[in-house]
Amino acid sequence: MTSALLPVAICLMSAILLAATNVLVKRGGDILTSRMVLSIVMALSVLPLAFFVPLPPRETLPLLALSMAVHWFYQFSAIRAMHRGDLSLVFPVMRGLGPLATAMIASIALKEALTLWQMAGLVTASAAIIVFALPTGATVHARRLDRAALFWSVMTALGVGLYAVADARAVREMPNFLTFVVWLFLIDWIGVTLVALWQRRGGLIKAIRPQIRGGIIAGLLGSSSYGLAIYAYTLTDAAIVTALRETSVVFAAAFGAFLLHEGFGRRRTVAAAVLACGLILMQAGA
Repeated sequence: MTSALLPVAICLMSAILLAATNVLVKRGGDILTSRMVLSIVMALSVLPLAFFVPLPPRETLPLLALSMAVHWFYQFSAIRAMHRGDLSLVFPVMRGLGPLATAMIASIALKEALTLWQMAGLVTASAAIIVFALPTGATVHARRLDRAALFWSVMTALGVGLYAVADARAVREMPNFLTFVVWLFLIDWIGVTLVALWQRRGGLIKAIRPQIRGGIIAGLLGSSSYGLAIYAYTLTDAAIVTALRETSVVFAAAFGAFLLHEGFGRRRTVAAAVLACGLILMQAGA
């Protein structure tokens, strides 16, 4: 029983840290620059470990390269989504559809098959996450969906599924799960930094200054969150890890209610209860 609950506990802790990370990025204002600072801090946070963990075996380098490519796809899709729509719209869609994308891709690439009850729980949890934070505006204008933001949110969800499967496959071939975490983070910052240097040329230093404090904290939290998720990939199916981690939407809303004084509301309370039922179904069907 303890071994069955360990991945659940790890994923929930990862979700809490992921929620805190995104709240900090949201408060930063400039999503691209915030993401750059976060990625650099994540790389620096694992740099000391590079001297102690085994190097990736040569045969795993293509897997590491694939993971890096899909991580960049995910990052840039998420940045585009957040620039084009409110976080309350894009975050639930891109994280809520992530588990479904992961399940479909994992069934093909990793031959991971969920039971009927697990699939029912996955669909229930994904639907609840999407409903959880859809726009709550009182007017038609406030509720209008931004098509561009929605498109990039769906692309981000696809990125979540792709990196979850790519990372799960790669980490299972590594001598130590920390090997994958360290080298992924040491390479990850390059893509977003090059784009920020190009997009913010001439004003990057000015753009960075307001992001430093929040970016450092977010980077440390982000490193811990994804490190826990990578470890969970070694313990259970990628689709289950992703679904449990996407409860970050609930934790982010809770942080907003208590720290930013945002409303929780009846709809979110019901959606949170449905989400819990979905996760229980997934665990009971294992």
